[in-house]
Amino acid sequence: MTQSNPYPITVFADGACSGNPGPGGWGVVIAYPEGQVEEYGGRDPQTTNNRMEMVAVIHALNRIGTRPGPIRICTDSTYVIRGITQWVWGWRNRDWKTAEGKDVNNQDLWQAMLQATGARAKLGPESKIQWKYVRGHSGIPGNERVDEIAVAFSKAVPFQLYRGPLLSYPIAIHDLPEDAELPEMRPKVEKKAAFSYLSLLGSTAMRHRTWASCERRVKGQPGAKFKKAASPEEERSILNSWGVRPEDVRDDISR
Repeated sequence: MTQSNPYPITVFADGACSGNPGPGGWGVVIAYPEGQVEEYGGRDPQTTNNRMEMVAVIHALNRIGTRPGPIRICTDSTYVIRGITQWVWGWRNRDWKTAEGKDVNNQDLWQAMLQATGARAKLGPESKIQWKYVRGHSGIPGNERVDEIAVAFSKAVPFQLYRGPLLSYPIAIHDLPEDAELPEMRPKVEKKAAFSYLSLLGSTAMRHRTWASCERRVKGQPGAKFKKAASPEEERSILNSWGVRPEDVRDDISR
């Protein structure tokens, strides 16, 4: 019986996007313990950075398939690591809804990633996946390389991918930093609800209930002014700066 190699398959994965959403690319480097290296990359004309980060990891897992042995996946995406190790179970149990009851973003890719990680779990504990967070743009050779691949594909720039022996590979792929903790999540800052939206065309000021109605009035109108007011006091201050008395403001009842 052939024993699986105890050394991990090392994966670096990264995504890039211009515009977010916009043209995107992903890059992957897989270093096998027997001394072979494979690079992959791809492009999506309209996507997001998070989707490209996910596609890179999914592609790597699918390329490795059911080959036994541990895998070490290095990524600078806290979204990927937290999503697949923490959040995804609650999402699945809630029929792919967030705790707030909203649809989970990128559900299709989370399901694909779950399928790929589940296939490895069936191989047993000796084929487990280690998720390693690496800080982006901090000089880690493997991370810098997959970023280079992802950016090139996002820009549709020709890129020569390497597949061959580790001894001929110019990147020090196994130069890994000490384990780094995931950065703390930033608390969500709730947007303060608007008291009103104000617009000014010529000498006529109008108070709107929604930004959509305000935008319809000012869009394409030279010299138009508009602003969001968070309180009655702020509304009066804005109108004063425009030289408009509050009693002269017209109410727009449309939405």
